[in-house]
Amino acid sequence: MSIGDGIASPNQARHDYAARGVTVGFLTDPTVCIGCKACEVACKEWNGVPDDGFLFSGDSYDHTGQLSGSTWRHVKFLEVDQALRPQQGYFGSPPENEAAGLRTGRGGGEGPAEPPFTWLFVSDVCKHCEVAGCLEVCPTGAILRTEVGTVYVQDDVCNGCGYCVVGCPFGVIDRRPSEVGGAPLPGAGGAFKCTFCYDRQSDGLVPACAKVCPTESILFGPLDELREKGAARVRELEAKGYHRPALYDPRETSVRGVHALFVLLGDPEPYGLPPRPESPTAHLESAWLSAFLCAVAALALTFGAFAIF
Repeated sequence: MSIGDGIASPNQARHDYAARGVTVGFLTDPTVCIGCKACEVACKEWNGVPDDGFLFSGDSYDHTGQLSGSTWRHVKFLEVDQALRPQQGYFGSPPENEAAGLRTGRGGGEGPAEPPFTWLFVSDVCKHCEVAGCLEVCPTGAILRTEVGTVYVQDDVCNGCGYCVVGCPFGVIDRRPSEVGGAPLPGAGGAFKCTFCYDRQSDGLVPACAKVCPTESILFGPLDELREKGAARVRELEAKGYHRPALYDPRETSVRGVHALFVLLGDPEPYGLPPRPESPTAHLESAWLSAFLCAVAALALTFGAFAIF
């Protein structure tokens, strides 16, 4: 299926994943993202997410800056100082000129080759980790796992403690400030993030961000199918000469994989993704063992001191 399939496309068709308990996910492909931010707008409109201050960064068109309690989808505008895509040079230089370090200008003249440069747009979102640090540290049970495998925050149960904020290895979830630009915000103090449009899924609808994506850079569907599509896309990009394409799905770490997959070119760090994300609770066993050994050692020293003196 592709965007040319219209309403038959998986991003447009109704589904019954929630009714059948099918584990779902997102597959985001920055190589076809055009940076239109339709996903950001659709997310805010459908979920009633308040604005984040209409701040102008001056750093390009990416004024949103990052994911937050008031931004659940964020299209990053990345400038990379290397050629990640196959490039034909300036205005389509022939290969023999590129090999000689020359470029062909609009009028046919030649000059020094332009330094490699790539614009990348990538729509970032909560990863809905298989082992979610935010869920495991929540003291009130406000964060739960849904029947489709996603991680959902019940804002009416959240007490705003912020444990989930420090427990997230991706820095996604955040507490909403009391006001922005002098205007009060609803749900101030509570923690918020992407809900995977759980209400839409319960009614057989596709999440709003995937529904409106004009290039289908964001794909929605069963997680196993998306992993297969992502692997196939990586092979396709390799055949076309793209720079080190890879599927981001850190299943070998303590998060045991994510439900928001990404097709990347090169290393994950330029995309703001950790190469080896770890759930903080993965260190609990060693922490408790250290505490136990310290307690035993302290008791042994105490008894030893009394025995000697």
